[in-house]
Amino acid sequence: MKKLILASFMTICSSSVMASQMMFGFQNPQFGDDPSAWSTHQLTVESTEYARKQALAAQKKADDAAAAAAAQNTNLAKFMNNLESRIYAQLSLQMSNAMFSGTATTGSLDFQGTTINWVKDSAAQTITLNIIDPNGNATNIVVPIGSFAF
Repeated sequence: MKKLILASFMTICSSSVMASQMMFGFQNPQFGDDPSAWSTHQLTVESTEYARKQALAAQKKADDAAAAAAAQNTNLAKFMNNLESRIYAQLSLQMSNAMFSGTATTGSLDFQGTTINWVKDSAAQTITLNIIDPNGNATNIVVPIGSFAF
């Protein structure tokens, strides 16, 4: 009897059992079933890292600019800028006095590599300025003195 039951059971089970090949596929529940989810995740991480690096570089540049501005805003820097401005104004005043008053007809000033020459032409009623920078570039300015009045 036991053999009969076992044989019947084996016959019934063998006819209803089906099998297929087992296949393994990695599935992370974080990314779901979409195969492009991993690449999307990687792109998001890369984009975040890039944005952070850019933000750090921009912050460093802003900090450097703020430090440079703070260095220019000290009392000593303000004093030096004011003094330099007054010296340039005094040189300019002396040069314009020499050009427009007095009997001098030519003059020259060499200042930090820049040469300024001027020539007064009484017949043409003009003063010609020739400015040559350290690179050799020349600028000519013609100032009329006959009609030049305040």
